[in-house]
Amino acid sequence: MPEDFLAAKPLYYEVIDYTRMPRVYERIADSFKRIPTLHLIGTNGKGTTGRFIAAALHSLGYRVGHYSSPHILKFNERIWLSGFDVSDAELEAAHEKLQELLTPEESQALSYFEYTTLLGMLLFQECDYIVLEAGLGGEHDATAVFANDLTLVTPIDFDHQAFLGDTIEKIATTKINAVQKRMLLAKQPHDAVYEVAKKIAEAKGVSWQKTEDILDGADYSLIDEVSAHLGLEGYLKENLSHALGALKYLGVEYKRADFGASRLFGRLSPIAPNITLDVGHNPLAAAGVLKAYKQKRVTLIYNTYRDKEYEKILSIIAPIVQKVLIIEVKEARIEARERLEAVLERLGLPYGTFTLPLDSHAEYLVFGSFSVIENFLKVYR
Repeated sequence: MPEDFLAAKPLYYEVIDYTRMPRVYERIADSFKRIPTLHLIGTNGKGTTGRFIAAALHSLGYRVGHYSSPHILKFNERIWLSGFDVSDAELEAAHEKLQELLTPEESQALSYFEYTTLLGMLLFQECDYIVLEAGLGGEHDATAVFANDLTLVTPIDFDHQAFLGDTIEKIATTKINAVQKRMLLAKQPHDAVYEVAKKIAEAKGVSWQKTEDILDGADYSLIDEVSAHLGLEGYLKENLSHALGALKYLGVEYKRADFGASRLFGRLSPIAPNITLDVGHNPLAAAGVLKAYKQKRVTLIYNTYRDKEYEKILSIIAPIVQKVLIIEVKEARIEARERLEAVLERLGLPYGTFTLPLDSHAEYLVFGSFSVIENFLKVYR
């Protein structure tokens, strides 16, 4: 299985060879058909925006592939094909084909994400549309080697500064430099992103627009209807708006029914009347959750990687938190518990250790990263 093969590859690198993926792809590019592709870049909202688009296109009768990352419980979640995560058999067949295309040296050298991207694109070869989500990057991302028809820019904020830069201008430049033909921007938390987009668009001679400038009253009414039907709050409703903007930009006609089964799991996802999961792991995600919960108070089930701005994240979400329950996550990148506890004490947030059973009268939010959600579900289920 490809999972066994990929398990030997590191998920994170201190130094990345940005020439490797373009070099390998150039050699095997003839093995991939040119399929209309939407490329999603940004800090937050790529997954849900992409799934809204993919699900709507699927509902309209198109064969659609949606590539996203990371997964929560099973690798197959990364590669969605016309309504379903790909099967183990489909993954194995694509893995065998990719092994035939690559030299042993290339197969060994490609990163986890690079190899997975090629795997997904092989599985999408009979699609009418591909919705392709970038990883943490932009111009140097593995997904950027494929020709695309529209670049969708989701909200850009601080995250992965070690790779992307320490200012919004640097981060936005790295991401938006991936644009090839046309660009559509979601509503941005920083005006500097619009300035960077304008500058890059002019330099490359590509067109760009803001989603809010192409949606009309009828679109916003539809967004309200779909949001009420799917129970979308806060940032999910904003991501739906961006998805509608993309469909409208492409000239695809849509209706409310086309979004009937388009919610991506792990994003403000209720799994019980008093338990909600969210994979958010940066300040922008925390602000989105705070906005969605309004005045509701929750018990936060939480842990964090040490390279995240977790004190800032916790300070943002603190107004809705009654207590923090620290869930154990056995990964090398997880912050030392005593450091996390020290931050919680500085913020005046009571804390304890996550154990079952949960209190049926309390409201729980499981938040912090994909790994937090994964570990919670393994215990809870």
